[in-house]
Order: sequence, then C-alpha cells, then structure tokens
Amino acid sequence: MTAPLPPEPPSPDSDVADLLRAAEQSLAGAGVTLTTSGSTGQPKSVAISADALHASATATAERVGGHGHWLLTLPTDHVAGWQVVVRSALAGTVPAVLDGPFTVEAFVTAAATITGGPRLVSLVPTQLLRLLEHPSGRAAAADFDAILVGGAALPATVLARAEAAGITVLRTYGMTETSGGCVYDATPLRGVQVALDEGRVLLGGPVLATEYLGDPALTAERFSTDSTGQRWFRTDDVGELDGDGRLRLLGRADDVINTGGFKVAPRPVEEALTQLPQVREALVLGVPDAEWGQRVTAVLVAHPDATTPNTSSSNTATPDTAAVRDLLRDQLPAHALPRQVVWLEALPLLPSGKPDRVALRTFCAGEDGTMDSHPGSRA
Repeated sequence: MTAPLPPEPPSPDSDVADLLRAAEQSLAGAGVTLTTSGSTGQPKSVAISADALHASATATAERVGGHGHWLLTLPTDHVAGWQVVVRSALAGTVPAVLDGPFTVEAFVTAAATITGGPRLVSLVPTQLLRLLEHPSGRAAAADFDAILVGGAALPATVLARAEAAGITVLRTYGMTETSGGCVYDATPLRGVQVALDEGRVLLGGPVLATEYLGDPALTAERFSTDSTGQRWFRTDDVGELDGDGRLRLLGRADDVINTGGFKVAPRPVEEALTQLPQVREALVLGVPDAEWGQRVTAVLVAHPDATTPNTSSSNTATPDTAAVRDLLRDQLPAHALPRQVVWLEALPLLPSGKPDRVALRTFCAGEDGTMDSHPGSRA
C-alpha cells in the first residue's frame, strides 16, 4: 500500500491558528510537502518528514539560546517561513505576524506585540537592509535576541552595519531539501555534516528531506547513502572548508562564470562591489556573450543618495562599467572585473525573498527590455 503524501501547508494567508495546527500535524508524523523557490529554474516539490522537521527546529533552538517567540515575516509556503511556524509549534508559542507586506513600519508594529523571549525572527538580506536604513527599524531589530538571515548572501558591509547597531545576526545556509538553514555562521547545526566533492557542497544529517515527489530520477541523483549509512544531499553550491570545518560559500555551481577560458565565482566579486560606497546591493551573473562565452555582469542598486551613472570621482555618483572596473582593479583579477554594469532601482525578488536570477539574466542579455513584472526595478 502506498504511503500517503505529506500535505502542503495551508495558504500563507491563513489564520495563524490554522498554520500552527498544520505544523503540529507535521511534527506529529504527517510531515510536509514544500516547493523550492525556483530561483534558478523550475520549482520542485520536496517531501520532508516529521523527524527532519523536528531535528531542524530542535537544532536551531539549541543554537539561538532556546525555544522562543518568533516574528513571521516570510511566506509559509516556502521553507524559511514554514519553519518559523514549526519552531513556534514545538515551543508552544504563537508567532507574531506582519499586517500586510513587509515594511519597516509593519515590522516595528508586529515586533512590539512580542512579550516573551527569546525574541527571534528570520529575514532575507533585503529585509535586514531596509531595517538598517531607518532608525525605528534598527531599534526594533536590536531588540531581538537573534535574527536569522538567509535565502541569499549577506554582504559583509550589511553585517558590519548590523553589528554596529547592536543587532545579533546569524547567517544561515540551507535549502528546502535540508529543512531550511542547517549551517549557521559557517558552522553546521548539531547532527549536520558538511563535505566537499571537487568543490561541490554536500550536506548530511537528520535534517535531510525524503525525496522529490514524482521525480525518482532526480531523487537518486541528488540524495545518496554512503557505506556508513549516512545520507547526503548534493547541493548546487560550491565552497571551501577551513581547518576548523567552517564552510565558505563561493556561489552556485551553475552560477560560476566561464569567461574567456577563466572561471569566476560570483560571491567574491559581489563582496568587492558592496565595499564601494555607491553600492547598496550587488548581484553578479554570467550572461551569454559572443566574444567571451559569458560576460561578468554586475547588477547594482545604488544607495539612496547616489546620483545617475557617470564617471565622476564623487562618492555619491554611481559609476559606469569602466569606472567600476577601475575601482576594483586592486581587489580582483582582470578576468573577474565586470564587463557589464546595470543599475536598477531594486533587485527583482521571488515570493521567497530571493533575487530572481532568471529574470535578471534574461534582462541583462537584452532579451527583455523591461522589468515590469517586478515593480520598482528598472534599468
């Protein structure tokens, strides 16, 4: 007899009581089916067991100082938001919920309703950046015992601003297939194993999902069991491990840019770009190019006080491609310098809060002249 499929979560618009009941059923044995963000392609349905959900939520509580009171800011049909509900159900608490979409004002108002502790919240980098840019947001964020930030790389400059404001940030790495974040500040949670296979990151432990629903071939390709009985998930990411077993991510394997015979990892280029005083956010892509195979393309969002693109030496002027290359020559090898720089008012985001790389790559390749599907994002 075929086992019943784990149910999907209720609609993100559901009452918090309905969300908590569904989370309790997931932990009681039903598990859950969640959809990946689809940030680089077709979303996939992932079955996660009750044991994996429990292992993830328990390990997170250990890392953040105990089961606590959460603020829900992310959609619950994706793993980061759903895990906030699961952690709350396991803690026996009711998460505070934003009234409407994420804004600084909505965050401050919802945060004020949390009366117990530890006070905890999960954010994506863009949300944290918005809070840092407003005094009331900074103050509200600093009142949390821990802020988990994941879904995309957190620039070092943003982390430094958060720390200077007295905000406790934990950078998380994980995905739907690992029940959410399973590596915090480069260190695995309890029970989680990290290994590398020719640079590709492998994750193992009790937090792993069961399978891709309806796709046994992909399940066999990405999930495996070694001779010791340890299960592993082969991620799309490349990284490095230091002598203490700490993981440094270099980017997604399929995002590594092959330009003129050289390979460029986007993450170090993004880190260099966000050090520039004019740059608020940066995302680096490989875009098809007739001469180079792929060209290194930097999609940038300017600080609010920056002016229109030019080659002025002013710190508040947004530099063009030639100027960006000049500014980075002492930090990056020549082949890693951007050959295309695109300034947008905002990065287009998926519902999960991750940047929409597919839309950006298409836009930068010149196949689509507008970003109208993502209001606020224009060249």
